[in-house]
Amino acid sequence: MEEWKEQLQNGIHTLEQLSQIINLLPEEKEEIQRVISENAFFISPYYASLIDKNNKACPIRLQAIPSIKEITGTYGEKDPLMETNCSPIPLVIHVYPDRVAFLISNSCAMYCRHCLRKYTVKTHCQHYSDEEINQAIKYIADTPSIRDVLLTGGDPLMLSDDKLEWIISSLRKIPHVEIIRIGTRMICTLPSRITDNLCQMLKKYHPIWINTQFNHPKELTSVVAIAVNKLLEVGIPLGNQSVLLKGVNDSIEIMKQLVQKLVYLRIRPYYIYQAQTLYGTTHFITPIEQGIDIINNLRGYTSGICEPKYVLDTPYGKVPLNPTYSLGRAGQYYVMKTYDDRIWKEYNPLY
Repeated sequence: MEEWKEQLQNGIHTLEQLSQIINLLPEEKEEIQRVISENAFFISPYYASLIDKNNKACPIRLQAIPSIKEITGTYGEKDPLMETNCSPIPLVIHVYPDRVAFLISNSCAMYCRHCLRKYTVKTHCQHYSDEEINQAIKYIADTPSIRDVLLTGGDPLMLSDDKLEWIISSLRKIPHVEIIRIGTRMICTLPSRITDNLCQMLKKYHPIWINTQFNHPKELTSVVAIAVNKLLEVGIPLGNQSVLLKGVNDSIEIMKQLVQKLVYLRIRPYYIYQAQTLYGTTHFITPIEQGIDIINNLRGYTSGICEPKYVLDTPYGKVPLNPTYSLGRAGQYYVMKTYDDRIWKEYNPLY
């Protein structure tokens, strides 16, 4: 059996199993049991191995282990992006004119406690039917404006190679679909999923792009580097979409380490998402001003290729939240400030 399948078979999904890998106080056990009775809980053995079992503030632990705050909060929406309103048929989210998100899986190798789609996932390893998937493919085929399809979930790589190929090959037969993207966190949470067979299968259907999610430098291990190299060797570009999370990566130092290490591994820092006002996750939300300050302290202080866009996703699309360097016109000049707050005036004639 392939290693990634063994990992899924032996994953941590009960309080008893969790108690064997980290130290929990009796009250913590009671709280965690309450949370997992309402929300999906699963951690791959690989990702669990990154947790500091004695440190409650461990950034890996915060992302993977349930908190009582998930069910006791009073603020936030279950579907803050109102995705259900943008779903013309099941499994398809159509916000932008030329692209859609296609939910092909409803399970993950680790259920992030900050997950945007917690409302859709209550138990581990739910599966969508072939009929539902076929209906979504038909919608894409019948909508000529769609040129870009994002396979998401859940995690698409939870599917077998054969089922994943069936979906991708079906999309490749649609003339107006130019780009297929895969959004997966398994490069981070279960890197053994990136097998030679998977890579060779994906290679047949270029252009394929993959975006993943690393939120802390500790997640970028030597095992991850091997998985990344396999994907790059078959010509798949990789981007990273971090989420700004309180206690995990909400500091200039940690974020700089993260983006620099990503680039070293040849993963392009693409987005930093502001955490959504999602019910059960408000303990992760940082002030937007903190995110802008982080971006402000990346520009000029590290390579330009290390600078992601800081965005807030809204029901109407993503909104950039990056610092403003443009100060406006002054006569025949345009005034701006540099990364270190010096002022520059550029000759800028009026029409």
